[in-house]
Amino acid sequence: MLAVGRIVKPHGLRGDVIVSLTTNREERVAAGSTLRADDGRAFVVVRSSPHQGRFIVTFEGVNGIEAADQLRDTELFAPPIDDPSQLWVHELVGAQAVDPSGRELGRVEEVQANPASDLLVLAGGALIPLRFVVGLEPGVRVTVDVPDGLLDLT
Repeated sequence: MLAVGRIVKPHGLRGDVIVSLTTNREERVAAGSTLRADDGRAFVVVRSSPHQGRFIVTFEGVNGIEAADQLRDTELFAPPIDDPSQLWVHELVGAQAVDPSGRELGRVEEVQANPASDLLVLAGGALIPLRFVVGLEPGVRVTVDVPDGLLDLT
């Protein structure tokens, strides 16, 4: 399960809550979606609407401000979306970065957020924009096709 958001606080008196997503996949709070807390509780979304960069969400069975307030700061989880075109941080970190010929470039230590393109941070400090990833064997190998001169590997 992946962390996808957090219930921030109640909104109004009916049991609605403010949810802050930690994903860009707004369908996580679409009507009918099920989110889980780390203790296993399931929350089914009845409706949601964007509100000041977050979402006002109505969950099935959460009625009244008291019930909503008990959910304050609850971390929300969901299974990964099965989309082969998506790259997941947990599949990249620890993988060996290689070029298309198989030459090892370094192990991926982290993925760093960057407005233009998130970056693979390799052991030794090399940075590779995710847009150059051309293949992935999750957790084992990530193939990158970088332009000449991006990495100074002498």
